Amino acid sequence: MSSRPEHTAPPEIFYNETEAAKYTTNTRVISIQNDMSYRALELLALPEDKACYLLDIGCGSGLSGEVLEEEGHVWVGLDISKSMLDVAADRGVEGDLFEHDIGQGLGFRPGTFDGAISISVVQWLCNADKQSHNPYKRLSRFFTTLYTCLARGARAVFQFYPESPAQIEMIVSSAMKSGFTGGLVVDYPNSTKAKKFFLCLFAGYAGESGKAPELPKALDGEGDSVAYSNQSIRERQRRGDKHRRPVKDKDWIQRKKELARARGKETANDSKYTGRKRKTRF
Repeated sequence: MSSRPEHTAPPEIFYNETEAAKYTTNTRVISIQNDMSYRALELLALPEDKACYLLDIGCGSGLSGEVLEEEGHVWVGLDISKSMLDVAADRGVEGDLFEHDIGQGLGFRPGTFDGAISISVVQWLCNADKQSHNPYKRLSRFFTTLYTCLARGARAVFQFYPESPAQIEMIVSSAMKSGFTGGLVVDYPNSTKAKKFFLCLFAGYAGESGKAPELPKALDGEGDSVAYSNQSIRERQRRGDKHRRPVKDKDWIQRKKELARARGKETANDSKYTGRKRKTRF
């Protein structure tokens, strides 16, 4: 896979059936996606006592959406690649899926979502894949309509891979001109491999103070991609993962089966062995 796939072809063409299957079965990609999704969710700073309604922008095959599910949230996913969405549907993700070009703007009602995340997507809007595409106008249209569909005080967190400082400026300035406040959070800024860029945006102010929230602190320290993954795991454990619901217990399996049956798919029969614990293999 190219280090800059956005220069290879438009996303709906690049992520064809073959690439979508490779992306979803690559264990390294899955691990990185999970880590970045958990970090984005942490930066959203959602209330711990309720399930939130979230928008996953560029949801792909549902890897990031599954993180939202595990944390007890309800989500809607958008992606321009039909092949990616087909894989997500086949995997039985619980989110509602829509094939959509975010550069055309979002058509949701005002204040619909409690927050939004996006993993490795927004840099694609900086390309002019068609003669009619203007990156500045597409970014402006996207951020303006995103601001509208977020509830007052909600956050949107974008993990992205900037190509240059000029591209960062284009993305951030477009968001700010659309009404957002916030800024860039760079985790592990001194590490070449572990450095990650997160654009953390605030859609208005909520609460009695009426003051703009402080930008979250970036993770610091040296390390490579493995260190980043381990740090993310330790951080989640420190926060208390005991509050997370089990990922693949019997109830989780039953819920997935019921969802598949509702969609007309063949599903294994239930039995006393469903969700049983297996012995550790050495």
